Amino acid sequence: MKTTTVPSTSAPPSTARSSRVAPHSHIKGLGLTPEGLALPDGAGFVGQTNAREACGVVVELVKSRKFSGRALLLVGAPGTGKTALALAVSHELGVKVPFCPMVGSEVYSTEVKKTEVLAEAFRRAIGLRIKETKEVYEGEVTELTPAEAENPLSGYGKTVSHVIVGLKTVKGTKQLRLDPTIYEAMLKEKIVVGDVIYIEANTGAVKRVGRSDAYASSYDLESETYVPLPKGDVHKRKELVQDVTLGDLDAANARPQGGQDIMSVMGSLIKSGRTEVTEKLRKEVNKVVKGYVDQGVAEVVPGVVFIDEVHMLDIECFTYLNALLESPMAPTVILATNRGNAIVRGTTDVVSPHGVPVDLLDRCLIVKTDTYNREQIAKVVQLRANVEGLKLGPGVLERLAEEGERGSMRYAIQLLTPASILSGLAGRNQIEVDDIGEMNELFLDAKASARNIGSDGGFDGGRM
Repeated sequence: MKTTTVPSTSAPPSTARSSRVAPHSHIKGLGLTPEGLALPDGAGFVGQTNAREACGVVVELVKSRKFSGRALLLVGAPGTGKTALALAVSHELGVKVPFCPMVGSEVYSTEVKKTEVLAEAFRRAIGLRIKETKEVYEGEVTELTPAEAENPLSGYGKTVSHVIVGLKTVKGTKQLRLDPTIYEAMLKEKIVVGDVIYIEANTGAVKRVGRSDAYASSYDLESETYVPLPKGDVHKRKELVQDVTLGDLDAANARPQGGQDIMSVMGSLIKSGRTEVTEKLRKEVNKVVKGYVDQGVAEVVPGVVFIDEVHMLDIECFTYLNALLESPMAPTVILATNRGNAIVRGTTDVVSPHGVPVDLLDRCLIVKTDTYNREQIAKVVQLRANVEGLKLGPGVLERLAEEGERGSMRYAIQLLTPASILSGLAGRNQIEVDDIGEMNELFLDAKASARNIGSDGGFDGGRM
């Protein structure tokens, strides 16, 4: 029986493994029942029942391919969970569906046009699942013997003339005599006896699937993926599935590989990091993709483009966004903003709700996020404390919920980690109310900071 070793908690700080906790590490999905109703607390979400149920409807529309040409716009105050909702939608759609997040200000670059950045994001969010039936040699490696011969170009040393590879399946074994280039590929993949591999008959490409489960009882320093012994013959026809995006295909065709000489290598290093893809190239890629889809070799998988702070886009970007939404292969588009009525960027007098032109708003399903009450803030703070592995003393949760209601929920959550540092320095293993009070003296929330601004724009004193 294989055992899993758990690292000791007393390991020195230099060797102990620590994982970074991201702002939305606790979000695992929308937290809906099979009927599409939001649980009070589910999948890391607290509250926002209406918004979650609305996003659940959008997920079903996306899965049934009935959301093309439209967009989802999430509106609400800062810190009400707009980004969390977009991430939850991507979780609900599954890991195989491309998810391409970006911020509105990303389009402003000195290297690439604004419209090019948007087009690139859309192409990265359209997946292509390619199914190929290839002739392969598959099995567990029983023998890996390189045969050496005298180097014909020099009187010194030897070179690998060929390699003998033995492969075993449930049905039988086979010995292959292969080219030395395949042996080099095996060395790169770090293939050893006992690994399950497959070799493509036409190209000679080698892929390591995992370690044979016959070795599962042995103890290795490295964690291994154990796979069963392949069935059938060693030489067989196998269906292989590969997931790429249209953005990957564009980039591969926009940067053709040069020669292997030193001038080609230097030339590729000197070139700019970003390359604009022409519309002509995209049409050619689309033509090839359409051919694959018509033949049944590939399947298009529309993903999700998430543009946060969408009010940062200007009128040119919004116009281009309309055109992208109308294209035949458009992904699901989710937009988010915390603005009310605002001037559309790039204009001087066009005021529109959320800083988005009215013609684009007409294409959107708009979902509003609500502000949190004290009870919900307390639940979120407790959830974040659990994710970060922090212990809260008596009354701490109530104090933080009060701070969150007075200032903002983000401010309450941000006080957690510095308070834990303070309690650790004092030799305590949990956060106390006094730690929160001291943090509140050291740091200001946005509303308290705004109160210190005088009529002349300077600071009026206070804790600043």
